[in-house]
Amino acid sequence: MTTKIVLPDSELPKQWYNIAADLPTPMDPPLNQAHLPVKPEDLEKVFPMNIIEQEMSTERWIDIPEPIREKLALWRPSPLYRARNFEKLLDAPVKIYYKNEGVSPAGSHKPNTAIAQVYYNKEFGIKKLTTETGAGQWGSALSMACSMFGLECKVYMVRISFDQKPFRKMMMQVWGGNCVPSPSPDTAFGRKILGEYPDTPGSLGIAISEAIEDAVQDEHTRYSLGSVLNHVMLHQTVIGLEAQKQMAIAGDYPDVVIGCAGGGSNFAGLAFPYALDKINGKDIDIIPVEPAACPRLTRGEFAYDHGDTAGMTPLLAMYTLGHAFVPQPIHAGGLRYHGMAPMVSRLVQDGLFRPMNIGQNECYKAAVMWARSEGFISAPETSHALAAVVAEARKAKEEGKEKTILFNWSGHGLMDLVGYDRYLRGELNDVDLTDAEIAEGLQSIKGLPKPAGC
Repeated sequence: MTTKIVLPDSELPKQWYNIAADLPTPMDPPLNQAHLPVKPEDLEKVFPMNIIEQEMSTERWIDIPEPIREKLALWRPSPLYRARNFEKLLDAPVKIYYKNEGVSPAGSHKPNTAIAQVYYNKEFGIKKLTTETGAGQWGSALSMACSMFGLECKVYMVRISFDQKPFRKMMMQVWGGNCVPSPSPDTAFGRKILGEYPDTPGSLGIAISEAIEDAVQDEHTRYSLGSVLNHVMLHQTVIGLEAQKQMAIAGDYPDVVIGCAGGGSNFAGLAFPYALDKINGKDIDIIPVEPAACPRLTRGEFAYDHGDTAGMTPLLAMYTLGHAFVPQPIHAGGLRYHGMAPMVSRLVQDGLFRPMNIGQNECYKAAVMWARSEGFISAPETSHALAAVVAEARKAKEEGKEKTILFNWSGHGLMDLVGYDRYLRGELNDVDLTDAEIAEGLQSIKGLPKPAGC
């Protein structure tokens, strides 16, 4: 009986897959402050040109440099597991497989792109990177990658997560990262927000604004983003490419592919190689799962919007709740973002992905069921994928249909036990946004250009 499938080091992908080459509908271009299509030079104060080239590339396959593969080989290829104990607990006609991205040194999928981004910045002569982080997984991963290549790293961590998850801050410090709560007094925008809303829990949009403001002031500093943009989705496709080989070894193919979705990177990493199969005619259900407290794909609008609160980033065509929207302080801090990756958004628009949103109590319930059957304690973000797996298993049981489910176990929750404690004490509340609250957030995109066809 096989429980896990581990590929040899030689099977670590040599290329990333770029779905931009195969999209049924072309992407709407990002727009600059004049509402004109972005040119590479518009971005060069924020990103190095070698990353800008990847961001704008439509090549199907992009080679992974050997120094990146050497670092990824510390834990990749990651194992594919069959969740047999969870299957028994659910008592449904399903086979459940999961890609375990929690085996990385930082405990999540985030180093897949952190190592790549730091390498390209180093090659370009950059000395320091700034970034934002929600739950702290991205800040931890970038701090680790910077330590591997000898770069400085400053992390603006969303204030509520900074308070809720002190051990993630400590992880960053161990790897040499400088972590501060956002909004912070270190930037003009941070001081502005603190002056207007001194008790704000913060948001990823605010933290992004601070990190970009910091980066553009120094020619040797650039900004690094852990999700949303095309090059980040690209770097994460090692997950799905490995999973396809492992599922073939198992003699199986998924009917359903699931991942939690904040900015979209871990979901895209698993889903994009399978999205190509679906584009080519495969019958497969691909589900991004978001929090009910931040329901961009299910209750937001497909529109042009800024990726940050201050409006410093280009306008991106994406599902959004508006860049002024500040999500409630749920424990899945990595999913508290007002927008969704443009590539993920485009595929939702084209009907290739079927999004759902789930409340945090249902997610924690699934995560506790998982821990008591499979043993692993999941990150609050990952628990959203688990809750969707439970829902799909129950649906299969009701319909009497056998299904194979594949999902991305995108990170462990060993630094997130405060949330589990609150759930087990019955102290967690679900956030049910009203239509008026959704409409208020979307006020910030009024007057902005509309994507094609909207």
